[in-house]
Amino acid sequence: MTYSAQTDFDHNQQPAIGILLTNLGTPDAPATTAVRAYLKEFLSDSRVVEQPRWLWWLVLNGVILNIRSSKSAAAYRSVWGDDGSPLLAIGKRQRNKLEQRLQRLLADQADAGSIHIELAMRYGNPSILAGMEALRAKNCRKLIILPLYPQYSATTSGSTFDAVAAVLSGWRRVPAVNFIDAYHDDPAYINALAASVCAYWQEHGQPERLLMSFHGIPERYFKAGDPYPCHCRKTARLLREKLGLSEDEAQVSFQSRFGREPWMQPYTDAILKQWGADGVASVDVVCPGFSADCLETLEEVAIENRDHFLVAGGSQYRYIPALNDSDAHIDALAQLLMSQLKQ
Repeated sequence: MTYSAQTDFDHNQQPAIGILLTNLGTPDAPATTAVRAYLKEFLSDSRVVEQPRWLWWLVLNGVILNIRSSKSAAAYRSVWGDDGSPLLAIGKRQRNKLEQRLQRLLADQADAGSIHIELAMRYGNPSILAGMEALRAKNCRKLIILPLYPQYSATTSGSTFDAVAAVLSGWRRVPAVNFIDAYHDDPAYINALAASVCAYWQEHGQPERLLMSFHGIPERYFKAGDPYPCHCRKTARLLREKLGLSEDEAQVSFQSRFGREPWMQPYTDAILKQWGADGVASVDVVCPGFSADCLETLEEVAIENRDHFLVAGGSQYRYIPALNDSDAHIDALAQLLMSQLKQ
């Protein structure tokens, strides 16, 4: 084993606490070549696609990347802003606000020590390696890893753990590590979701139905032990109860399926088509599994699924934005991290 070097290390340097805030990732640009590189890294992860490696390599490189890269690049261009990728731009704001919030909370604690936060993406840039090396350079002897996936899945939080462990395997001194694997039922998170929905309804009015759409996973992953659908349904139940809605008024669905095998149901597009055909006039969709708006919410949910509902006969369709860098979201994440800092 060759360990990554820290030359002229100062053993008198004061230790600090590092927080690695992670999300899924984004291409560097909304161009076919950049999207192809991003998709190749993402879809090559055996946590994401559980198929025999040799077979999947042929399918991915021979078919999927050649077909999907240009289509995905066009979709990314439709949501790309002046500040770049929405997911990355929001992530940077989340990091900055969260660091400021924690510093205020810790200001009166003499023994708190210094806190440093880095943003990293599981795929693409800034990488987990770069984020962790930045924290190591600041002599962070304790790391808190916070994947911004409220509901645990092996495809997201599990994969993040793999990447963190791979980096640590090359460090001479491994710090204390706290890994937050899920916060799907955290009261502050649920309160932030409910406050966001209520604020939206106060401004725009309440629809007939609320659809709580989560990213899907293959059904066989759930049958193999992934708790993700259970976490999603608990989040949805707690949010529905907080809003005082019945099960008919607020329902759960799963989006973004890929390939031919069955994924967790009901499917978001299918339920919206059914509601439109059944005469449901107005629908709002919220995505409680997304901590920041991204391609899947801004393009798939806000645009594609809107068309499904309206074409099927619906009249009014609205997407309620993710929590993003709202004060309630930052406060919820800060509370979550403070509980870890006290350990």
